Amino acid sequence: MTTTLRPSEPLQQSSGGARTRRYEIRVNSRRVGALLLASDTPFGPTVGEIRDLAVDERDRRRGRATVGALAAEEVLRGWGCRRVRVSVPADSPGGLRMAEALGYAEYSRNMAKDLPAEPPVLPEGVVGRPMTDAEYEVWLARAKVAYAESWIDRGLSAEAAHAKSAADHDRQLPQGLATPGAALAVLEAAGTPVGTVWLAPLGEGAYVFDVQVGAEYRGRGHGRHLMLLAERMALAEGHRVMALHVFTGNTPALGLYESLGYRPTDFNYAKELI
Repeated sequence: MTTTLRPSEPLQQSSGGARTRRYEIRVNSRRVGALLLASDTPFGPTVGEIRDLAVDERDRRRGRATVGALAAEEVLRGWGCRRVRVSVPADSPGGLRMAEALGYAEYSRNMAKDLPAEPPVLPEGVVGRPMTDAEYEVWLARAKVAYAESWIDRGLSAEAAHAKSAADHDRQLPQGLATPGAALAVLEAAGTPVGTVWLAPLGEGAYVFDVQVGAEYRGRGHGRHLMLLAERMALAEGHRVMALHVFTGNTPALGLYESLGYRPTDFNYAKELI
């Protein structure tokens, strides 16, 4: 039997070269699954993504997904892609095994936590308060630079990274501190500001968009205190779940989140297309 991909919709292509197209995974002429291919990531048309890969229940555990993924890589090569990314749900052991078997390397993960019924207690002398307008202007400038640098580290050009950072912050915080649902707070220890946290509603819960400890105050447990403050803020708004994203290489942050009870919801992988 031959497993192939068959387009299920016309190719969508932008003037900048980005492409998307849905495909059916077929064994001979029979549909056994589907996936979406895209090269419209922030990295430009040379980085592709395999999305929504799913095989019908009766055809699972027969290697259909693996062959479908390999065929998808060939399509992306034909599009001029040199790198491919895929996100695998944490509750898909087969998908995780397949990603590793095909040579994908994890670069980040999405994590979430069911919040406790009662707000966590902050240590004595440690308090959170709303960010002031003046503090917001300083924070925003630094946050845009830090966010852009994180994309530059991942291969985006400096120009594209700073443009993306400005656009993303404008979209998420169109009214600054007054943006509905957005919450930005400052953590103080013994009256001294030591860090900041930004969270907002996303999906069915709250999402931590940014958490920063001042360089001179790191290594004193304030990262944990900021996360506890974020949980208190989320609970005050009626949220029962909080989510976040962390790069796998950020070992201290990953260890902190795991120790606080956050568990992976999705693993994000990538590999070079040779």
